[in-house]
Amino acid sequence: MTQQHTLNAADTQRYRLFAVAADSTLARLMLAFLATAGLFYVNIMPALVSGLIEGRGFSARDAGLIGSCNVYGAAVGAFIAIFLVKKLPWKTAAAALLLLLISLDLVSMLLTNPLPMMLLRAVHGLTGGLLVGIAFAVMARCGQVHKAFGMLLLVQFGLGGLGVMLLPPLVPLFGSWVLFMALIAFSLTALLMLAFLPAYPLLPLATQHGAAPVQYRPLLAAILAIFLFQAANMALYAYIIELGEQAGLTLSIISPALGVSAWLGLLGSVLVIWLSTRFGRALPVFISIMITAAATYALHYSASAAIFWLANLAVGVTWAFSIAYLLGICAEFDQAGQMAALGGFASKMGLASGPLFAALVIDGGSYSALINIAVVLLMLAAVVALYPCRTLDNANA
Repeated sequence: MTQQHTLNAADTQRYRLFAVAADSTLARLMLAFLATAGLFYVNIMPALVSGLIEGRGFSARDAGLIGSCNVYGAAVGAFIAIFLVKKLPWKTAAAALLLLLISLDLVSMLLTNPLPMMLLRAVHGLTGGLLVGIAFAVMARCGQVHKAFGMLLLVQFGLGGLGVMLLPPLVPLFGSWVLFMALIAFSLTALLMLAFLPAYPLLPLATQHGAAPVQYRPLLAAILAIFLFQAANMALYAYIIELGEQAGLTLSIISPALGVSAWLGLLGSVLVIWLSTRFGRALPVFISIMITAAATYALHYSASAAIFWLANLAVGVTWAFSIAYLLGICAEFDQAGQMAALGGFASKMGLASGPLFAALVIDGGSYSALINIAVVLLMLAAVVALYPCRTLDNANA
């Protein structure tokens, strides 16, 4: 039994006139903007947390919890989207969700109390998570799907780097509303692009006869490694501006370091494509995560601008490199693709849990304990990841 959305003659003619080619680079760019719009605040999380502290007078703990609520909401939304993407008219749903995101960001500009902000950003996250889930489902209908996700990384790291470089210095000048205006501008851009995307009708359900059974033990290990890795990284990333300032650095040093670090994430994703599995998975993943741990430990010496820069640049490359491999490993354990979605859910849960955990650890104002705990979690993630990596390497030997 198959499912397929059909278009009437008028719809078909309209899409011919206004839509870009379904498998074109421009279509992939537009889909990347659509997917990024729901989670762009993650890419500028340091700017958002710092802006709430500097511009609204929120405590570091409250600002971190607000960021965490945002991403937890996104995790829930992404999970719900798994069950809705085949039932909703995706363009109408995406447009409605983008308009809701814009409305929530407008209201966020008016709130001055942490608790209402936490609740509102949780709803914002839920909305964005639904949008990302829909966008990912549509991207899966493109030809050469890996190119669509490559474009997604390009947009996320490129514009995310620009955001963390330019936004923090603007908060003291214009106030924290500038952060939400940046999110609104991104959503408006995605809404405009949505009008030019083709229909991407739902494809027939893939047959799963003869598919190998899912190996749940190594799969669960891969999911745990993703959670640990993302939580450890985001715990520090959310507070990296405050960490640098506490060490005596200025925004003129911190913001460019974060921007260039985000852009170097593009190098990490390119390295994954180039290396592929020529050296297996276990060795590249283990080395990459251990480098992340070493660079994270180096943040103890952030009083040196050179060390702060080098540590962030190293994490920028290895973060993108490692998570691309780990998410790919989840997909390889399930030919039907459902476990890849579960890996994405684990990733969002890790991204949400990091700021929450950090907000509790740094309540006393010290970042040393947070750095040490993040290093331990990263090393644990590297060890846990060896099991699924070796399982796949041995199976393909």
